[in-house]
Amino acid sequence: MKLYQTYTSPFPTRVRLVLYAKGIEVEIVEPPGFHSSAEEKGDYLLINPIGRVPALVLDDGRALPESEVICEYLEDAFPEPSLRPADAWGRARARLLARLCDIYLVMAMVPLFGASAVSRKQWDLARIDTALAQVETALGYLEPWIGDDGYAVGNALSHADGAIVPQLVLAYEWAPGLFDRPSPLGKHPRLATYWSVVQGNPIVARVLRETRAAISGEQIRARAASRADGRGQPED
Repeated sequence: MKLYQTYTSPFPTRVRLVLYAKGIEVEIVEPPGFHSSAEEKGDYLLINPIGRVPALVLDDGRALPESEVICEYLEDAFPEPSLRPADAWGRARARLLARLCDIYLVMAMVPLFGASAVSRKQWDLARIDTALAQVETALGYLEPWIGDDGYAVGNALSHADGAIVPQLVLAYEWAPGLFDRPSPLGKHPRLATYWSVVQGNPIVARVLRETRAAISGEQIRARAASRADGRGQPED
């Protein structure tokens, strides 16, 4: 199998967490045309006409897009070890947490992603602050449902952790750092405790290392591209 993905996007991170947890070996392919790249997406659109990452290509050539669907496929095709909580309520909570994250937290982040792609001189600071406030609100939606044992649900990794962990990197670290605003870490005590504990899991630690390194590299490339095309993005 091949996983077409980037290490910066949180959605492939969700898939990699499942792959690592299940010990599934796949070929990682980073397609052109994403993030600060000026390349065209080219042949990748033949694999995933939606033009987003990730996409999983099976050994028989069939391609499957969308991170949630890929994770569900992997769970069905490779059921052991399971990343689904054992009971119906636990599974419902895991789905709920992932859904809250995908709908509310991701959508709150969208204006911030847009702002990160342009020069600071073009930033709409009021819109950025509104988006950051919406991010904090979305984090609050996760607070009542997050687990108490260091994982999103129960005492083991689940699909919900794969959805939440990469988004918390963006909410707690990337966005406050880029826009020079205080981190919302600590505003929601249960979520803050979860974040501090879950990072001790070796699989979570692995995807976090990959994500942080990719974000750092992308920021360096974006600044270089900005200077090259004359936008002159100012000091870091």
